[in-house]
Amino acid sequence: MTQIELANLVGVTRQTMNLIEAQKYNPSIRICLLIARFLEKPLDELFWIDD
Repeated sequence: MTQIELANLVGVTRQTMNLIEAQKYNPSIRICLLIARFLEKPLDELFWIDD
């Protein structure tokens, strides 16, 4: 899935999706949940805090 495809499904811009991937933007929990849903991945597999 491309950034633009995922962005369209989630309801954000491709630029926002790029910033999320680059860890330069902290998305809302709603956006995180939608990304996890559309990628069919558990939330903690996509978003975590490094110790």
